[in-house]
Amino acid sequence: MTLQKNAGAVRRFAKLARFGAWLQNLPNKLVPAPFRLIQIGSAFWQSRALYVAARLDIAGALADGALSAETLAERVAADADELYRLLRMLAAVGVFEEVSPRRFRNNQLSSCLCPDHPHSVRAMVLMHNSPEMSRPWFEQLEQGVRSGGVPFESAHGQAFYSYMDGNPEFDKLFAQAMDSVEALAGDSFVTDFEWSRFERIVDVGGSKGAKSLAILKHYPQLKALVADREQVIQGAAQFWQQKGEGAALQRMRFVACDLLQSVPTAQSGKDIYLLSAVLHGFDDATCIAALSNVASAAADCDATIAVMEMLMPDSRADIATAAFDMQMFVNTRGRERTLGEWRRLFDASGLALLEVVGLRTFGNILVLRTVQRRSSP
Repeated sequence: MTLQKNAGAVRRFAKLARFGAWLQNLPNKLVPAPFRLIQIGSAFWQSRALYVAARLDIAGALADGALSAETLAERVAADADELYRLLRMLAAVGVFEEVSPRRFRNNQLSSCLCPDHPHSVRAMVLMHNSPEMSRPWFEQLEQGVRSGGVPFESAHGQAFYSYMDGNPEFDKLFAQAMDSVEALAGDSFVTDFEWSRFERIVDVGGSKGAKSLAILKHYPQLKALVADREQVIQGAAQFWQQKGEGAALQRMRFVACDLLQSVPTAQSGKDIYLLSAVLHGFDDATCIAALSNVASAAADCDATIAVMEMLMPDSRADIATAAFDMQMFVNTRGRERTLGEWRRLFDASGLALLEVVGLRTFGNILVLRTVQRRSSP
């Protein structure tokens, strides 16, 4: 029996996504080729301007309404004329709005840079443009393409997750960025998957448990166990309490876990393991080791496993999917994978793919069971 919900809406979303990808390619047809290449080649100017705006928290300073460049400069400790030039550029690409000469306010885009906005992606902008994440792109990308090495490791002398373990400030920023993923992905992972068939979510690599909490709010019979690195889940319950979370939080528990060593054992066949955007950061061998650990933990109770990841097409990928894959290449030994590539990993891990559940976002949920006790969900 399928775990897919809202199948019609998911199909309509997929059609809109394809139309959006077509629109993104329109400039390549309408703009003269030399000028278009210069636009693409200088796109990092926009990302750096956005980064500085996020660092200065200009959107937060404009939360109460329009301000002149001079007043705004006083609030964010900047030079008024240079701040005006920065805002003029960002307004030209649709971030912030110049309502009168040298006077700006937030618009729909810039509002999402406010730290307290429900769809804030400020932490994500700061993380992607941080020195830790920028240096590999600027300094080591060519060498990585030539040699097959990981640019992040070449730039920083150690693997991505090891670097985070030794740099708590960057680790904190990364965790904040991951907490804001819902602003990008929406809640379709809640609404388009039939979670009501289960009693407990084991959220492996779930950070502070934002996804589990969102699911629990919609399904009052569910409980969740969030398993991640000690430094990630430490203080998670207090974090949610400070945000005013109540009843759903009472059904959540947190445990330290190293996915590559072992994961919590299933308690019943009504358990479902959730691995959301975890495996794409691993190479194939590490994926198989992680999936094998989950398979072992799930096997005795024949628990279900849900892997939420992006599916790369076999050819002609859109810019968003291809860009995510390049980010994986630059920073980790992982990649975004095609369905065929995922199947090979599942086969090697003792798992069978039962269903691909579509979502109204850029990901899918791959539903798995251990081969030894394969049955319908």
